[in-house]
Amino acid sequence: MSIKLFTLPPLPKKAMQKNSDAAHKDTIAAIATASGAGGIGVVRVSGSLAPTIASQILGHCPAPRHAAYLDFKSDNNELIDCGIAIFYPNPHSYTGEDVLELQAHGGTALMQILLARCIALGARQAEPGEFTRRAYLNDKMDLAQAEAVADVINASTTEAARSAVRSLSGEFSNNINQVLAKLINLRMYVEACLDFPEEEIDFISQGNVAEKLAAIKTELALVFSKAKQGSLLREGLHVVLVGQPNVGKSSLMNQLSGEEVAIVTPIAGTTRDTIKNTIQIKGLPLHIIDTAGLRDTNDEVEKIGIARTYRALESAQVALLLIDAAHGIGDSEKSILEYLPQGIAKIWVHNKIDATQEPAKMTDVANETHIYLSAKTGEGVHLLKQHLLHLVGFKQNAEGIFMARARHLSALKQVAEHLLQAESQIKSAELVAEELRLAQEALGSITGEFTPDDLLGEIFSKFCIGK
Repeated sequence: MSIKLFTLPPLPKKAMQKNSDAAHKDTIAAIATASGAGGIGVVRVSGSLAPTIASQILGHCPAPRHAAYLDFKSDNNELIDCGIAIFYPNPHSYTGEDVLELQAHGGTALMQILLARCIALGARQAEPGEFTRRAYLNDKMDLAQAEAVADVINASTTEAARSAVRSLSGEFSNNINQVLAKLINLRMYVEACLDFPEEEIDFISQGNVAEKLAAIKTELALVFSKAKQGSLLREGLHVVLVGQPNVGKSSLMNQLSGEEVAIVTPIAGTTRDTIKNTIQIKGLPLHIIDTAGLRDTNDEVEKIGIARTYRALESAQVALLLIDAAHGIGDSEKSILEYLPQGIAKIWVHNKIDATQEPAKMTDVANETHIYLSAKTGEGVHLLKQHLLHLVGFKQNAEGIFMARARHLSALKQVAEHLLQAESQIKSAELVAEELRLAQEALGSITGEFTPDDLLGEIFSKFCIGK
């Protein structure tokens, strides 16, 4: 017997967000270039008043998408500046609304005068990320692409910038939508099965539901792998250096950084506060924190530094436990383990092999990694760098990596869990259908099909003003 499949109701794409933003269709304006003096500064206006504002400042509204060199005038017709004006009529603009861009000389005071003129003509100061939020709500981009806008701006390495551009171009979204399409098709079949409960046919087996679930899981795992790499590029790896005083933490910090960011002396307790620096290893941002040596002390300042060391451990992903290679691991070194958060990765770093005349090496003892190096000469430091990349599974120049965030990884994990539950309930079409529905919602949250307003507010509040 053949089954006539039905089509699921259309997804309520961004309906909740669009309704909540209905009251925010007023015209907005902001300085779109970085603060401070520069050769060129840009004031951006978006909304229905953009043509009117253009006419008041420029004398007329420029032809669509044509750069015009014009005078920018004040309310009493005095010259503010001369510059380039471009008008983008809706819907063919960044936000999907009428957009005006005024490019003037990038003086701080001049930009404020030009912005104030736009506001006096009826615009209001834009909130952080409001231009991109409007672009998302007007279907100029999906949520993953909107987030990638900020990631392109904030990328700290070349690899991170490339991955962010891939996400902005829609590569991440395309991967998500391909999985989503297969998930929806399978859900349609299972939902159709529920309409024929009286038929003595095993619709689950007949439709190869188990095989299709397995195929979706495989494709999802590939997307997750790429997203995890992109998340590392975005967030970086947080590494904290801990150990007894005078074991070479600051020297290793300087060696990894390639510059003297920490003071190094033979005096124990020189480092009394946490010192942070960000470097990159083969494109992966590495956030290093040098900490105060852990020991009993009566020095009040040093005590504060030690307390900050423990706080730094709470947010770190990897702890480098430095020890003097000549001294080895004793009770005082082992006592540090008590303060490590559960789940943090740890690497024993045996420093000062230049004094012990040992070769640089990496060994595994009782499932713990030990690296022998010299922070003074740099010998063996490459072993540490390689192991840090291996520890997080980072692959340099991996193909097709796109930028992703923690919420994306969380959503993908939820999808995988729902698919696993669907497999375990394969004999029950009702339970399979429910798990597929939940999987679809979790996957759709990445591109913004199902996204609560409070999450949107959090996402766009982290953007710079004017973007």
